[in-house]
Amino acid sequence: MNLRTSLEMATATHTGMVRSHNEDSVNVETDIGLAVLADGMGGYNAGEVASGIATALIATETRQALTRMSPHDLDQNSGEMAAFGLLHDVVVKANSSIYQSANSQSQYAGMGTTLVVGLFCDNKLAVAHIGDSRCYRLRDYRLEQITRDHSLLQEQIDTGLITKEAARRSTYKNLVTRALGIEPNVKPEIQVHEVRAGDLYLMCSDGLNDMVEDKDIERTLSSLLTNLPFAAAQLVQMANDAGGRDNISVVLVKIKRGFPAGNNWFSKARSWFV
Repeated sequence: MNLRTSLEMATATHTGMVRSHNEDSVNVETDIGLAVLADGMGGYNAGEVASGIATALIATETRQALTRMSPHDLDQNSGEMAAFGLLHDVVVKANSSIYQSANSQSQYAGMGTTLVVGLFCDNKLAVAHIGDSRCYRLRDYRLEQITRDHSLLQEQIDTGLITKEAARRSTYKNLVTRALGIEPNVKPEIQVHEVRAGDLYLMCSDGLNDMVEDKDIERTLSSLLTNLPFAAAQLVQMANDAGGRDNISVVLVKIKRGFPAGNNWFSKARSWFV
């Protein structure tokens, strides 16, 4: 099945009102059902190098991995496990590439990036993330965060040391506990979700959700379901209107119709990129 008829994708990214340059990077590949968003960190320009490596490498490696899949490969796993393994492998490769660049070129020392990446296949979304870039799902006009931040604030919320309301006012929002490219090894958190026609998925950097409350994101997306490019631009504008203290990036993916795989595993793999 041609995913271009099943998925609609839109992106928007902006430097914000305070930062001098944009360290976020986004990449969508509708024909293979891939969406990638990264929020870089590091010295001057190094953050955007890290995020750029992540989004470009993951897109290239995912496309190549899909074309290399054989019936034998897929006979050993369910499609769900194949997608899980594919995402794990490409994220690990991205981590190694960023880490090696950071340790071989002094101007990139200490660079890294958060990451959220989604692969849509067989009426499912496999989503991997590292850090505090998020993935939300809007279903039946209700917004739900489906990733859990790897951050100090999230750990404090989980242990009851701070409430979600107090966390929004915290000055420690940017302290992540996991990032891509900082250590030689990384463990992405990967989940697989069933999708439905009519679902809308939002991936964003913290420049959006730190400035705009979830209820306002929900209201905006619910009212602009028929115009994804405008919805993405509107979310960025809302963050900037609230102060735009960080770079802001948004990826929207709307499920227009189901995309079930074929009856055999090879057809399933081919359906991801044909």
